[in-house]
Amino acid sequence: MTKSSLNHPIVEQSFAIIDQEIGEHNLNSLEYAIARRVIHSTADFDFIKLLKFSPDAIQSGINSLQQKTPIITDVTMVKQGIVNLVRKTFNNPIITAVEAASQPLPGKTRTETGLLTCFETYPNGIYVIGNAPTALLALCQQITAKNSKPSLIIGAPVGFVSVLESKQALTKIDVPKILVEGRKGGSSVAAAIINALLVLGWESKQSLL
Repeated sequence: MTKSSLNHPIVEQSFAIIDQEIGEHNLNSLEYAIARRVIHSTADFDFIKLLKFSPDAIQSGINSLQQKTPIITDVTMVKQGIVNLVRKTFNNPIITAVEAASQPLPGKTRTETGLLTCFETYPNGIYVIGNAPTALLALCQQITAKNSKPSLIIGAPVGFVSVLESKQALTKIDVPKILVEGRKGGSSVAAAIINALLVLGWESKQSLL
C-alpha cells in the first residue's frame, strides 16, 4: 500500500479545490490536513475555525494508531466510516460502544453504558465520539474519577441537547483531544478526523522505509 493510493483521485481533486478556496487560517500543516478532510466530508468551511487541537493530540493519535491501539467509536456509523482505511493501514481493532452493551444501565443510554464498559477494558484507547454527547460526558467523568488517560479523544457530537456541555467537559480534562466547538459535528466529521490521522500516520511510516 503506497501512500498515494490511500486517497481516491476524486478526493485529491476535492482537496485541491479546498486549497484554492480556503483562504487564510492559523492551522499548522498537520492540523490543516485534518481540517481539509473534514471539510471534504461536509462541504462546510466553518470547520477550519471550529476544530480545536490540544498540543499533543495529533502526534499522540498517530503514534497510537501505528501501535494498533484499539479505536472505540460511539456508534456504528463512525465505525463504517473508518473501517476501510483502518484495514488498509494499521488494522486497529474497532469496538463500537452501542454494540458493547446488551442493555442500558438504569438512567443511562445504551451508548453511554457501552462506552463505560469499553473504558473499563480499554482505558488507553482512542475514543471517537461523533453522535452521543451523553457518552462523551460519561467518558469525561470516568477519566476524572479513574485518573486514566486515553491516547486520544475526538469529541464531535452534533445536535442541541447536552452537546455544548459535553464538549465543555472535554476541554476541562487533561487528555490529548481534538474537538469541534459549537453544535456542529457528527459521525462523518468524527470519521474524517480519524481517517486523516490514519493517512498522516501511514505517510509518516512510509517516509521512514
